[in-house]
Amino acid sequence: MGTFCSVIKFENLQELKRLCHWGPIIALGVIAICSTMAMIDSVLWYWPLHTTGGSVNFIMLINWTVMILYNYFNAMFVGPGFVPLGWKPEISQDTMYLQYCKVCQAYKAPRSHHCRKCNRCVMKMDHHCPWINNCCGYQNHASFTLFLLLAPLGCIHAAFIFVMTMYTQLYNRLSFGWNTVKIDMSAARRDPLPIVPFGLAAFAATLFALGLALGTTIAVGMLFVIQMKIILRNKTSIESWIEEKAKDRIQYYQLDEVFVFPYDMGSRWRNFKQVFTWSGIPEGDGLEWPVREGCHQYSLTIEQLKQKADKRVRSVRYKVIEDYSGACCPLNKGIKTFFTSPCTEEPRIQLQKGEFVLATRGLRYWLYGDKILDDSFIEGVSRIRGWFPRKCVEKCPCDAETDQAPEGEKKNR
Repeated sequence: MGTFCSVIKFENLQELKRLCHWGPIIALGVIAICSTMAMIDSVLWYWPLHTTGGSVNFIMLINWTVMILYNYFNAMFVGPGFVPLGWKPEISQDTMYLQYCKVCQAYKAPRSHHCRKCNRCVMKMDHHCPWINNCCGYQNHASFTLFLLLAPLGCIHAAFIFVMTMYTQLYNRLSFGWNTVKIDMSAARRDPLPIVPFGLAAFAATLFALGLALGTTIAVGMLFVIQMKIILRNKTSIESWIEEKAKDRIQYYQLDEVFVFPYDMGSRWRNFKQVFTWSGIPEGDGLEWPVREGCHQYSLTIEQLKQKADKRVRSVRYKVIEDYSGACCPLNKGIKTFFTSPCTEEPRIQLQKGEFVLATRGLRYWLYGDKILDDSFIEGVSRIRGWFPRKCVEKCPCDAETDQAPEGEKKNR
């Protein structure tokens, strides 16, 4: 209930501006079209309200819509939670383990990162999502994930309504013979006849809504699977990349150590409860976190400082082995690459075989970094920054002398 009140009583009416963005406009448009068409098709042509099944079906459709919108607006307006401006740890000596954000004039708490879009340091930042025009992080991770679950389920129900409506309305108009197909465009035989006939316009609208529902089910369903995987490991997308670079650093220097992710509680259920609680409020305060045995509060931030000091792992050098057109969702790079395209406003970059890129972060099937436009790796060289498929590149040999990033490439904000 407290979360609901925080949605109604906006701390700042400027938050309403988040709706004036292409992401929420498209997302809410898809929800409105699928919900409205499902209700219209159900009441007028498939399952009338005067039947028990029709009434139950209509209530379920309304229920899906309300729950989807509730979690969507929670994720958007409650937000991820931001590190307080000017924050610093209670023990002054702990500042040696933390990075300082010049924009927020505060130390970055464990698991927090600065978002250039929000212009604040975000607690347990996972990513900035254009569909909610906000970051996904500590406070709204559960609501965001529930939205990713409920949206495909609601679309599956709506798609069933669309298919059955077209089938029941067109079945009596089609008579199949052995060699010919005769189409009778007269009204479908139904007792009683519908108030509004199922004409060409209704068929086109239903077919369009079906396409939206199926596309949403596949795309959002894939995002839900990705989010659940990292939640069950108690990680974020950013932390997965930090872990990958940590293993790369250990392998390169052949160190006698094993990187242990400090926030993995050892069981999927315990990790799950870190995000989803009965109260709707995630565990902790977003500044301090429970850690597994053998680790301490700043294990991950210490690893980040090691990577920041080591220019070699700040940006990992890759060689392009396949051309990439810069398409947002490339069909020719595999199904998994197509469906896991990063949900971000950051651009894609075109790649040609033989070029070199410096990856600064990444996902399982995508990397983000800079394309080098010159042959030299000196500071001041022109670059193009953006996302590209991981399968288009291969990591350069570890003993390459040029496997370094410029000194000022990733400045601490």
